[in-house]
Amino acid sequence: MALRLFSRKKRSENSERNGRAILEAVLPSSAKYQPAPYESFDNDELKRMYQQGRFGALLRETEKWRLQPGGPQVLEQCKRELEQRMALVPAGTVTLAQTLSASPGGTEEEIHIDPFLLDVHTVTNARFQKFVDAGGYDALEFWPEEIWPHLIELKDLTGQPAPRFWRQGRHDSRLADHPVVGISWYEAQAYALWIGQRMPTEAEWQMAASWHLNSSTDMMRRFPWGDAMDRQRCNVWASRHGTTVAVSEYPGGAAPNHVLQLVGNVWEWTDSEYVINDDDGRPIVGEMPMHAIRGAAFDTYFEVQATAEFRTGQLAMARSHNTGFRCAMDLSEASWITGSAPENENHSR
Repeated sequence: MALRLFSRKKRSENSERNGRAILEAVLPSSAKYQPAPYESFDNDELKRMYQQGRFGALLRETEKWRLQPGGPQVLEQCKRELEQRMALVPAGTVTLAQTLSASPGGTEEEIHIDPFLLDVHTVTNARFQKFVDAGGYDALEFWPEEIWPHLIELKDLTGQPAPRFWRQGRHDSRLADHPVVGISWYEAQAYALWIGQRMPTEAEWQMAASWHLNSSTDMMRRFPWGDAMDRQRCNVWASRHGTTVAVSEYPGGAAPNHVLQLVGNVWEWTDSEYVINDDDGRPIVGEMPMHAIRGAAFDTYFEVQATAEFRTGQLAMARSHNTGFRCAMDLSEASWITGSAPENENHSR
């Protein structure tokens, strides 16, 4: 079913009311909105892209930028930044349940995962702000053509192009280091392409969270930190925060490679469509495209949903208060690890 080109007035009003309610839950009722300050960026394209955090995009065109004054130094800085921000997820195997109930003995698919790189943190409001300020919502090269007519719907509470719960195209400065939420799958994808990265597939995400390595031990974790739920290691309903926390919190819940908050804080978009069957093997098809989300959120009540294996999906155009994302990168593009230039410097999706 085709998505509507324009939001109806009633839908917009309901969205704004819901947004206010969520913001009131996130911030003290007495607190006033504190819009993030505007940043100024260099007129020089090379320097501007670096200031915007588009490190992967710069490294995909190394030959172009090496010829620019200061280019080699900026490219080396990009490598150091990505080395700090990303972690290596080793090769392994994951098993994805193929039925909605995921009952024991049900149909499963085993998938081999090659090594890849994953962001240590989910994308923050401050990082996404750079995309908004750079005119990312108008840069059609980062959006699939079928979504172009619907970009008019991707507005904040004041009608500006931005995540759903922002105002005047600005995030609240007190939430700068919290994960960005209120974004659709398409917004997450556009940002990832803009910085020169991608979103992890659903199987890659599960590999990072379960750590099921290709080894003789054949060990798999139910949670990134081990086999038992511990609300002191993640931000879920039982942790009693009631909202998001900074992306650097809960270091005790990190995976072995120090990737944080794979369980809790926010659900995470993946690059995979959500494909699932009922217990009789019949595909469950929604009226709109859905993509897999993983990892649970601050308001997840049931422990079974806050594990490395739990599968669910969300409409690709949904802009919920508890869903964010993190970015990934192919190992072949990590020249600071492989010692070579990216295989395809002009790669685009």
